Amino acid sequence: MEMASFHHRPNRIFYLFVGVLFAQLTISLSAKVYLVYMGSRTSDDPDEVLRQNHQMLTAVHKGSIEQAQASHVYSYTHGFKGFAAKLTEQQASEMANMPGVVSVFPNSKKKLHTTHSWDFMGLVGEETMEIPGYSTKNQENIIIGFIDTGIWPESPSFSDDNMPSVPAGWHGQCQSGEAFNASSCNRKVIGARYYLSGYEAEGDLMSSVSFKSPRDSSGHGSHTASTAAGRYVANMNYKGLAAGGARGGAPMARIAVYKTCWDSGCYDADLLAAFDDAIRDGVHILSLSLGPEAPQGDYFNDAISLGSFHAASHGVVVVASVGNGGNQGSATNLAPWMITVAASSTDRDFTSDIVLGDGANLTGESLSLFEMNASTSIISASEAYAGYFTPYQSSYCLESSLNDTVARGKILVCQHAESSTDSKLAKSTVVREAGGVGMILIDDTDKDVAIPFVIPAAIVGRGTGDRILSYINHTRKPVSRIFPAKTVLGSHPAPRVAAFSSKGPNSLTPEILKPDVTAPGLNILAAWSPAIEKMQFNILSGTSMACPHVTGIVALVKAVHPSWSPSAIKSAIMTTATTLDKNHRTITADPEGRKGNAFDYGSGFVNPKRVLDPGLIYDAEPVDYKAFLCSIGYSEKLLRLITRDNSSTCDQTFATASALNYPSITVPNLKDDNYTSVVTRTLTNVGKPRSIYKAIVSSPTGINLTVVPQRLVFSHYGQKLNFSVQLKVAGAPRSHGGYVFGSLSWRNRYARVTSPLLVRVAPPTSFGLMR
Repeated sequence: MEMASFHHRPNRIFYLFVGVLFAQLTISLSAKVYLVYMGSRTSDDPDEVLRQNHQMLTAVHKGSIEQAQASHVYSYTHGFKGFAAKLTEQQASEMANMPGVVSVFPNSKKKLHTTHSWDFMGLVGEETMEIPGYSTKNQENIIIGFIDTGIWPESPSFSDDNMPSVPAGWHGQCQSGEAFNASSCNRKVIGARYYLSGYEAEGDLMSSVSFKSPRDSSGHGSHTASTAAGRYVANMNYKGLAAGGARGGAPMARIAVYKTCWDSGCYDADLLAAFDDAIRDGVHILSLSLGPEAPQGDYFNDAISLGSFHAASHGVVVVASVGNGGNQGSATNLAPWMITVAASSTDRDFTSDIVLGDGANLTGESLSLFEMNASTSIISASEAYAGYFTPYQSSYCLESSLNDTVARGKILVCQHAESSTDSKLAKSTVVREAGGVGMILIDDTDKDVAIPFVIPAAIVGRGTGDRILSYINHTRKPVSRIFPAKTVLGSHPAPRVAAFSSKGPNSLTPEILKPDVTAPGLNILAAWSPAIEKMQFNILSGTSMACPHVTGIVALVKAVHPSWSPSAIKSAIMTTATTLDKNHRTITADPEGRKGNAFDYGSGFVNPKRVLDPGLIYDAEPVDYKAFLCSIGYSEKLLRLITRDNSSTCDQTFATASALNYPSITVPNLKDDNYTSVVTRTLTNVGKPRSIYKAIVSSPTGINLTVVPQRLVFSHYGQKLNFSVQLKVAGAPRSHGGYVFGSLSWRNRYARVTSPLLVRVAPPTSFGLMR
């Protein structure tokens, strides 16, 4: 009997293999990847979780174990519970109705939100990045996780020279793969993983993906990691521009890499797997320079919001970029349990001089180092229209739109459409291929973003562009010369909010202001992947670059105050930020240079010199986020599934989401009928034990605002005191729809604890408050 069964076993294995192969083929033809989220972890046994996941999958596959196994992509077992699997729409619907399931959502794709900046913010020094009066030496025990495109570990920014051994609390790993092995990690880059299953399951196969490993093939991940935590590099530069010593915000902090982003984007299934591992590995901070398309979906149908909720519940600070949508209401990464960062400028620009034949000397933004030896003819690109293209279409220098005969040997003035995703770099290639020798690109929206054009070229705003076109139109033989880019320090006003930076209000929960703060994100120099043009360093712009600046500051705060909660650290960063530029005027917002507001910059531009001693903090615990979820319509049943805590109730819910103890105050629906709205906050003393603070209010226009009490008297460290803000529409009914802005600052001789105030008067309605 034993011999007989032994001889038949290969056949059984063969049929099982064929069965699984057939199941995979069947599934792949009619299904797509869904994420099944089941709240907080309930079991410490990963095998038991996997068994339960397969039971659920077997049920929707009508009892077929083979199809259940073939459909499985990931199980999430460490920070929260759930799995990713290939399902039909019908199966996903069945799964959503199963006991214990919070949400089922498609495996959507996120986009990447794609130095001197630390000097500009007031942190000086090479390796220590010390803040006067404090020791940040403990940063060597702080572990920052980067969910991004990987890392180039050989970069000098990631050297482990003179770094101590890996912190004892680290439980991660260095995953081997293509051009990457265990020795690629060191005492600086202490862990590295990569995630491909969600990407591959979408059929987004490896046509252009290089390095199936944590190695960075795009440069984005190396850039963000070095901005936050790169070691000091004595002569960092981009082709000679911006030369000088540079380092990250916390150069002695440790780096853990979670590569989830590939050439076409970052899939939710892979992102959740990275969150799950990072929570178990023992990171203290997670940095994500990526996000969903606006408008963002519900918090628990979004991998970043969902993953960060559980990360924050485990004490991990999550920092994310707000997005590059540029328009009002385009902000993403909206959850109150993460820090969301907008992008602004520093006082360093990269400019090219443009000299016209009439002697006018103009400037544009550029990273092009190509030399133009003499002046040459300049025309509007609309004059070089070709084939079926109209002059208007050719003015945008679209591919194949230019007449070689007309363009050859000339500088072309091209247009860039507002909010266009067309590559500006590609326009310079189009001009070059048509025989053009230079380009001036008119782009009023992002005129300050420097681009490494392939010919002498520069970006100018609408005003300068009109001046150039007027010269061309009124001159018989117009000529011009474009000079190579140069580094210019001391540009004003600075900081300015970048035009591309996404703006509030929060489209999901308007009571929570997003972004939270702004940080440098325009023309930032940092490490790069030599896989791209063999460059070690590069200059990039985006909220992707702003996010790791705040990540570095979080690491310094965590080093000095290791027991502070994620919300306490967020509060310290927000309430010490400034709304004034270096000339002590209100921060402006590009492209038009208008006076900025909280939808542009949140609480303001980060100030690392003040952040370690905020005086008071607005703290929030997991129970507060439960009450917040109840206030926006989550039921007790859903809340218990998310937290896996049967004692979770909505008994302590807030009247509105504005009641969350957040460091900003937003009232999006103030009744205009002699009604007084009351918002309560709690402040915790983390400054001098015996201290008195006085409320200083700048009321939003048309709003009567009273703070009760107007003085807070603290007697010991850690003491909590409440205050309320009473808001009422002033005088006669006013116009509805628009927000008005103010601020509340608690001050004494040593500290200023400032919060933005935003109010919108609700339209009259017989149906009560409208969300």
